[in-house]
Amino acid sequence: MLNAIKRALIVIIGVILQFGFAIMIRLFFYKYLGIITLIYSVASVLIVLGILKNSTRLSNDVPWIILILIFPIFGTILLITLGRNYSKNKLLKNIFKFENKYSKYLIQDEGIKKEVEKQDLDNIKYLMNRTNYFVSTNNEVTYYNFGEKFYPELIKELNKAEKFIFMEYFIVNEGVMWNGILDILKEKAAKGVDVRIMYDDMGSIAMLSTNYSKQLAKFNIKCIPFNKLSPFRGIFMNNRDHRKITVIDGKVAFSGGVNLSDEYINVNSKLGIWKDNGIKIVGDAIWNLTVLFLTLWNANVNEDKDISKFKYDFGNTKKNNGFVIPYGVAPLHRDLIGEDVYINMINSAKKYLYIMTPYLIIDTDMVNSLCRAAKRGVDVRIIVPGIPDKKIVYTQTSSFFRVLHNNGVKIFKFTKGFVHSKVFLSDDIRAVVGTINMDYRSLYLHFENGIYMENVKTIKDVYKDFEETFKDSKELNDKDVKVGFIKSIWQSILRLFAPLF
Repeated sequence: MLNAIKRALIVIIGVILQFGFAIMIRLFFYKYLGIITLIYSVASVLIVLGILKNSTRLSNDVPWIILILIFPIFGTILLITLGRNYSKNKLLKNIFKFENKYSKYLIQDEGIKKEVEKQDLDNIKYLMNRTNYFVSTNNEVTYYNFGEKFYPELIKELNKAEKFIFMEYFIVNEGVMWNGILDILKEKAAKGVDVRIMYDDMGSIAMLSTNYSKQLAKFNIKCIPFNKLSPFRGIFMNNRDHRKITVIDGKVAFSGGVNLSDEYINVNSKLGIWKDNGIKIVGDAIWNLTVLFLTLWNANVNEDKDISKFKYDFGNTKKNNGFVIPYGVAPLHRDLIGEDVYINMINSAKKYLYIMTPYLIIDTDMVNSLCRAAKRGVDVRIIVPGIPDKKIVYTQTSSFFRVLHNNGVKIFKFTKGFVHSKVFLSDDIRAVVGTINMDYRSLYLHFENGIYMENVKTIKDVYKDFEETFKDSKELNDKDVKVGFIKSIWQSILRLFAPLF
């Protein structure tokens, strides 16, 4: 709510200044209207040229360009306050500092690196070259196709904790799921286990009290509400922690789409069946997720001098089970890692590409990649919700149906309810499971995490999940993707300004 109020105030101030300036010119400087208009126009063009000079994703920048050309003052105010200018934010600078500091803990095994190069695994090489995260083969990976299957495994592993529990989630909501977890956390913290919880303050704002971290502190549970909401905190309010990570003793880790709220395990879901997923890792890849968590944690409190104490040595206890590389996405990165990984998967697909996503609000790079894949004969299928959670967002999502469908991409609606899974799968070889939606927020603005897998045994379980979900979904036909004139105009307007909000 505070974030919405803040944005509304910025818009109101911008509008007042924009039209106030225009009125003042006409009342007091009418004689110089031509010169002022010329200066006004030149200034807006220079700002736009500055945007174009540094633009790597034009789809994201077009709304700013239009706003600035039509309303230079208003558009510039929005760009300064809501754009990608992070240089003055203390928390973001701390995160950037700790990312660089902790890179020394992420050492790539040279033997695995040579194997990746030998097999010419381009998607993995991209992650190795453009991020600090390392790829490993010493892992056991388990995939859960529903939250209610994921939850009992999470509970079982939490009960085994002896040293530490790290949990980072976008949403924590009191109810059956969270209360079951919290009972264990209280018990473990009382026994001296280092229990740390980090939740996104905006994601949980309607669910937890503002002093919830203090309530947990009474049980010796350390808690940080990430990027705490405040009308005076600046533009970083727009960048949320959308990650889902649990690490237990460095021995086991969980991720996926599931938040800590009842609907994710199909308790009291208002959107029919809630289709989500989880993933469990036992092996070396856990360390990437541990470092991801500790980066944001210590950027807030700077608690740990040496984080190597949280790393568990698996030795050679796990068989070579394909390549696994958990990775992080952050708005401060020059590369759009989340989108690039997805596009690399689209471009490398030869037989099929299956996608599950709750939202489909994508730029032209992603649209063109999907269409090109379908045109070269790849069976491209995207599963979206049959029952949406946000009507305006779904209107934006549906605005892409026709262009994708007309170019051979098959769109499926999950008829039984809401899809919250974020999964890419191709050719029985590659998969990504994580938190990254196919929308501007996940791809451009949020802190996210994904797990890239290649030639991992559990990929067959991801395939089975898609096969079962297709059975409960309806493929859209020519008639389904057609919209009336008025709705098409509304979709175009929403799509145009999607990158701004």
